[in-house]
Amino acid sequence: MPHSDAVDPAEAVTDVLGEPWLAETIDLGEDHEGPLVATLVSHRSPRPSGRAVLYVHGFADYFFQTGFAQWWLERGYDFYALDLRKYGRSIRPGQTPTYVTDLADYDAELDVAWQRITERDGHEQVVVAAHSTGGLVTSLWLDRRRPAELVGLVLNSPWLDLQGSVLLRTVGTAVIKQLGARQPMREIRRDVSGLYGRSLHRDHGGEWDFDLTWKPLESFAVYVGWLRAVRTGHARLQRGLDVPAPVLVLSSDRSGVPTEMGDEVHSADIVLEVPQIRRWATALGAHVTYVAVPGARHDVVLSRPDARRRAYDEIERWHRAYVGEATPPG
Repeated sequence: MPHSDAVDPAEAVTDVLGEPWLAETIDLGEDHEGPLVATLVSHRSPRPSGRAVLYVHGFADYFFQTGFAQWWLERGYDFYALDLRKYGRSIRPGQTPTYVTDLADYDAELDVAWQRITERDGHEQVVVAAHSTGGLVTSLWLDRRRPAELVGLVLNSPWLDLQGSVLLRTVGTAVIKQLGARQPMREIRRDVSGLYGRSLHRDHGGEWDFDLTWKPLESFAVYVGWLRAVRTGHARLQRGLDVPAPVLVLSSDRSGVPTEMGDEVHSADIVLEVPQIRRWATALGAHVTYVAVPGARHDVVLSRPDARRRAYDEIERWHRAYVGEATPPG
């Protein structure tokens, strides 16, 4: 069973979330923009069970969802979250936030994080949880690595296809592949309303506090080379993965395209297309549970209270059925 002091104190510092959250840097060498790092954040359960969760964020995002972490901590799970290279805590001066040209590049930090959670810290059962683009990244990684300690995968509105019509996806993907190979740093112009970010942040109509330099209201720039990497990942997933554990996929029950603040902003996925999540969820593996949560936002666990409670009820039901009892809360 892991000990509360399993993290090497020489490697960890108090995280920006404050005690008892810890953060440790994973050195990933360098690329054309300089030194590369990822950041592994952790919090120990007061009643450890030998189990852990590894969480991976979405695009233009980083880990700040402490309520989600608390749900697992109360059940005896030690909680870890990984800020991938060029995201959140891992952004370094001169870097292009979020930019990679191959989603498999993230294997390096995921491999190190897994080694620290299992071999170093002694966890024998690990649930992976991920949101949006992180859901695509972790699913592809788990399909490649198939780690023995994996006991479940919880995906919160995973990004499994490109938004838009069939024609747009077909023609657009062909263009993206060609341009991405020749001009990877060419920016894709897009109009981002900022409504989603405003629906979340406590200073703009939401109830959550997060760093607007790490998760800006208007998102980050999108480059052709990055989107080419995502579309390659989508194609691989849509051919069918074999994640070797029970999978839970959560999403809102509907999508929306609002043009101003209003109820739709707070009660629908205004980032991704829910029908695409439903369509491709079963491509993740042989054992997938899909749940549409009425009134949920894109980040389901940051929804309004009623939808949020429903989401946690669904996680609890899935966990009891397919992962098994951990330490009961309370």
